[in-house]
Amino acid sequence: MKLLHIDSSVLGPHSVSRQVSAAIVDRLRQATPSLDIAYRDLTQTPLAHLSGSHLAAAQGAPAPAELGPDLAASAAVLNEFLDADIVVIGAPMYNFTIPSQLKAWIDRVLVAGKTFKYDANGPQGLAGSKRVIVAISRGGYYGPGTPAASLEHLETYLRGVFAFMGITSPEFIVADGIQVGPEHREKALAGALAAATSLRAA
Repeated sequence: MKLLHIDSSVLGPHSVSRQVSAAIVDRLRQATPSLDIAYRDLTQTPLAHLSGSHLAAAQGAPAPAELGPDLAASAAVLNEFLDADIVVIGAPMYNFTIPSQLKAWIDRVLVAGKTFKYDANGPQGLAGSKRVIVAISRGGYYGPGTPAASLEHLETYLRGVFAFMGITSPEFIVADGIQVGPEHREKALAGALAAATSLRAA
C-alpha cells in the first residue's frame, strides 16, 4: 500500500498543519509498517503555476523545449497521486483559502482522462478508490454557524475538488483559532493531534 504525504505550509517547523499531517502519517505507519511513503514538500520544490504554453501542450500543441522541465514535473506529481492508495495533505488557510503552492499541485493532478472524465452524464471522477486525509489549520474560526463561515474557502474548496475526482468522503482534521492566542493555539493543536492518533487504521 502506498501513501503520498503533501505539505504546503510556508512556516516550516512552526506550522500547525505540518505537525498534524506528520502525526497522521505516523499513525498510519504504525498501523501498517509496510506502508510505502512518498513525501512532497510544495514549498521546498514548488511547482510553477500553469501557463498558456502548458495548457496548449496538454491539448496537443507542440511543446517548446523550455517547457520540458515543467511537463516532467507535472507528470511526476500526477503519477505520485495516481499511484497512491492514501493521500495525506497539510493545508493551512491563507487569506481564506488554500496556499498558492497547493493550488499549483491541484492544477497538475486535476487532469481530464486521468482523475476525471466527461461523458453523456457530465463529469465522472476516476480517483474514487483513494483515501484522502487533510490536516487543516486556520487562524480564526470558520466552521458552520460562525460569523466568518462565508469566508471559508479552504475545506469547502478541497471537498469540491476531491468530489469532482470521485473522492466523496475525504477526512478532515481541523485546528481552528490558532492565531487567536497562545492558549487557543495550544488547545487546537492538541485536539488535532489527538484526532490524528485516533484515525482508523485502514
